[in-house]
Amino acid sequence: MEEPGPAAAPPEGRGRDERSLEALSLAGGGGAAVAAGRQLSEGRRATLASALELEGTVLREGRLTQFVANNLERRIRLSGAPRGEPPAGGGGSSIPAIDPGALQDVVALAGQVAAQVDELLRNVHCGLQALTALSVGCIQTYRDGVESLGEAADLSIRAMYALVARCEELDRAMQPVPALAKRIRDMKGTLERLEGLCK
Repeated sequence: MEEPGPAAAPPEGRGRDERSLEALSLAGGGGAAVAAGRQLSEGRRATLASALELEGTVLREGRLTQFVANNLERRIRLSGAPRGEPPAGGGGSSIPAIDPGALQDVVALAGQVAAQVDELLRNVHCGLQALTALSVGCIQTYRDGVESLGEAADLSIRAMYALVARCEELDRAMQPVPALAKRIRDMKGTLERLEGLCK
């Protein structure tokens, strides 16, 4: 099988470089190009590789070859266009027709999502209100407990000061007691002596 003219003897310079990836794939004829590509000679592979390098980036790792096209978005648009229909505007982008049913489905789904988001926000709002009310109740209870504890501590301190004052007054009132006890002991001794004289 003879190789095509440009592949068998590729011209040097820009003539060979301008052979695009699409032209190479169309020259092979779809699936037949894959089968025929396995039987390409080394020269044809070099030509194909050089054409691929012009159309994008070629990375080789062992037997694995990766290709990333430069104008991938345009090629995707061209692949979506019907066969036999030329691409609109040369290098311009062709926009496919919009399906009204798909738009209606998108609108319906968007409405459902909006309703679910509204319901979620309402639930979050109610949950936040409940948490806020619980937090306020806890803070009020803590405040009341602190106030009650402060009042109880204040009353305890006042009672302690009052007890200390009463103890001091009692101590002052008990100061004559030792002298009175001494007098009582003296009187008791005198009485005992008198009783001894009377006998």
